[in-house]
Amino acid sequence: MAAVLEVSDLKTTFSTPEGEVKAVSGVGFAINRGETLGVVGESGSGKSQIFMSIMGLLARNGRAAGSVKFHGQEILNLPVEKLNQVRGAKMSMIFQDPMTSLNPYLSVRKQMTEVLVQHKGMTEAQAAQQAIDLLERVQIPSAKQRLNLYPHEFSGGMRQRVMIAMSLLCGPELLIADEPTTALDVTVQAQILELLVELQRDVGMAVALITHDLGVIARAADRVMVMYAGNIVEAGAVRDLFKGPQHPYTQGLLESMPRLNETEATRLQTIGGQPPNLQNLPSGCAFRDRCRYAFERCVTERPMLAEFAAGRSKACHLPHL
Repeated sequence: MAAVLEVSDLKTTFSTPEGEVKAVSGVGFAINRGETLGVVGESGSGKSQIFMSIMGLLARNGRAAGSVKFHGQEILNLPVEKLNQVRGAKMSMIFQDPMTSLNPYLSVRKQMTEVLVQHKGMTEAQAAQQAIDLLERVQIPSAKQRLNLYPHEFSGGMRQRVMIAMSLLCGPELLIADEPTTALDVTVQAQILELLVELQRDVGMAVALITHDLGVIARAADRVMVMYAGNIVEAGAVRDLFKGPQHPYTQGLLESMPRLNETEATRLQTIGGQPPNLQNLPSGCAFRDRCRYAFERCVTERPMLAEFAAGRSKACHLPHL
């Protein structure tokens, strides 16, 4: 199956007065049509910066290098006018906080219709009808009336639905969802995830689902990529990874998930220590100071991501856990 998105050796750095921050360090992966790739890791692991680099949305002090191909076309660091032909039209992104992503001074109608007028050449009336149809599709009641409202007149869950509708305006082939359920209550989280799963199944688009919540990954993703300190430390099918994690960090993440049927053997665990300073990464394995299995080789040699079974890879010197 041809990949919608192919990323290889992606490096993202930020220049600061204190020195260079290595947010992403040589990451590579692919996403196929109709597939949901979950990207999980702690805050600061680099998961969001991968896709901000891909979308050309880095802060002014950031720069990206490597290769990003969308349907075989190199798009990394394209001029804005050329990148705009891809993002928004063929690649869309749902951001973490819809209240800051939506313009508070413009009605939902204005924010949705101008996308269709610009990218699809529709008239205002055609664009408005398309916007209403999409709001109904994401289960916003009385969509025709609510189209004229402003973002602050929607609840948090409804604003997130508006963002999802906006991301689908041009029928994208790749949807990037960055923490789409953050700050929503549990019931609304479940509704939003179910909506994303249904839309992905109906439209057949590829989805990159960025989150720190392994429960979200288990519910919505086909494959998962675990990030730590700007690197992929483990990747594979969701079921395989949950059943038998093969990197100590992945194991720690799973052990730190609360369980309803907790026993003495499955009592909630924590990962000791703190993530490393990205301005001054330690030698060898970046996880070594927090790893219960660390040994001499972990101090001197950085483990490279390598396949250890069909469809599974990890960056760890241990042959197995």
